[in-house]
Amino acid sequence: MMARTTNLSRPIIEALYSEALVLADEVRAVFTAGTREPPNGEEALVRLALSTEGLKTTTRMMHVLAWLLNQRALFSGELSENQVRLHGALPPDRPADPTQLALLEPATRELIADTERLHQRIARLDEAWRQHFEMDSPARAFQERIGREFGRRG
Repeated sequence: MMARTTNLSRPIIEALYSEALVLADEVRAVFTAGTREPPNGEEALVRLALSTEGLKTTTRMMHVLAWLLNQRALFSGELSENQVRLHGALPPDRPADPTQLALLEPATRELIADTERLHQRIARLDEAWRQHFEMDSPARAFQERIGREFGRRG
């Protein structure tokens, strides 16, 4: 679980970038091996599942890496904050298909789940960054609502 932050920092981005690179390398290794001609007896449905889930997984990782590279470029002064805010949003994820996942080996399913969790973490971070980390707590929102209600009656 990520600690709460009030802003992005270079160490946060660098740590996530390192994590994403390792995960992307694992994805490449697994799905490159899956693109070769399967051993005799492997069904066409398994090949199809490997192809479709492999494409979604590698795309997910490329989106995460692109977002992190944009943040690194922002910290190094290569991009402005406005450029990143306008053109650097993390695209939405296309989650794995449970039917396709069921055909894959447990280690491959876990790797796919790891990439989905990383994408979700980056998506939360992207959303918070875009809102300038000005997300109200549910308690504060409730207090403001009560204040508005009492203000109308007074």
